[in-house]
Amino acid sequence: MAILNTAELKAMFEANRQGWNTRTAVHKESEFYDVPSFKAGKTTLNKAELEALGDVSGKTLLHVQCHFGLDTLSWAREGALVTGVDLSDLAIETANELKSELNIEATFLCANVYDLPEVLHEQYDIVFTSYGVIGWLPDMNRWAQVINHCLKPGGTFYMIEFHPVVWMLDENLEHIKYHYHNAETISETSTGTYADPTAAIEYSEHSWNHSLSEVLNALINNGITVQQLNEYPYSYYNCFKNIDQGEDGYWRAKGLGDKLPMMYSVMGVKG
Repeated sequence: MAILNTAELKAMFEANRQGWNTRTAVHKESEFYDVPSFKAGKTTLNKAELEALGDVSGKTLLHVQCHFGLDTLSWAREGALVTGVDLSDLAIETANELKSELNIEATFLCANVYDLPEVLHEQYDIVFTSYGVIGWLPDMNRWAQVINHCLKPGGTFYMIEFHPVVWMLDENLEHIKYHYHNAETISETSTGTYADPTAAIEYSEHSWNHSLSEVLNALINNGITVQQLNEYPYSYYNCFKNIDQGEDGYWRAKGLGDKLPMMYSVMGVKG
């Protein structure tokens, strides 16, 4: 893992915050996120997380890196008492607007994940995080410390993420471009966004790849007993280039069928 000093990290997180503000302005109007359907009652949660967490009625749930809150509010509709956290102030502002418009009970907080022990003092029955989130954090051990801090004893941690093998590949999912392990900071200037590749936006971003072993060992070493690891040969989302939709409605790398792992999930319990 690349060693970064505090000033470097602060500048990278600030660039990422600005980048996510830029993307949020596009995302909330995009067909990809389809906010009108959500407002009409459609859930944004997928089969894997719904089946894994089951009945969440009356349970407190912390959604870490929640973007502009659609999944968080969907968990609230499932009966959970939800809190969503995100780095982007515009995303949190949008989430608060949605909860007010739809009269859904929820708490949203703008904060860096690593700062949660200083700003959140309660513990939760469930900590949830999903889809393209941990890559914005350089240190999985520190992340897992936060997970432990935020979970009640006996509480459940659940994450579902895009597979690290996907993040090794170029944008067309054809050639290896990046390290599988956390060996470098990936600093790039990007245009458009996965929700709208044609959007006339440009921003800088800094990210880090995390192997399965790095993620699992961080959790295990910080008091989370891992109960389940699942890997999926498809994506629920049309958010990559050069992918095809199968008869099941899910998305796979073009020409590869089920050969490439696209997502994985981890469930654990705090001892």
